[in-house]
Amino acid sequence: MEKRLSDLKPGEKGVISRVTGEKVTRRRLLDMGLTRGTEIVVVRKAPLGDPIEFLLKGYNLSLRKSECENIYVLLEGEEKE
Repeated sequence: MEKRLSDLKPGEKGVISRVTGEKVTRRRLLDMGLTRGTEIVVVRKAPLGDPIEFLLKGYNLSLRKSECENIYVLLEGEEKE
């Protein structure tokens, strides 16, 4: 099942399936390593839900909730083969 990255809860993990949004925003997210096929784990959310910290490719990355709305993931165990 495909979900937005912003909808995941701490501890959940998935694989990025697509990145959408305006060209500039999309390019910035791709340059940070948020590419299709990358495994990503939600580490924690701030008390008000913004920003959100993720673990991917061996480093931690914090994103605004609005940026996470542009990233779709397949939950672990449901990846397409």
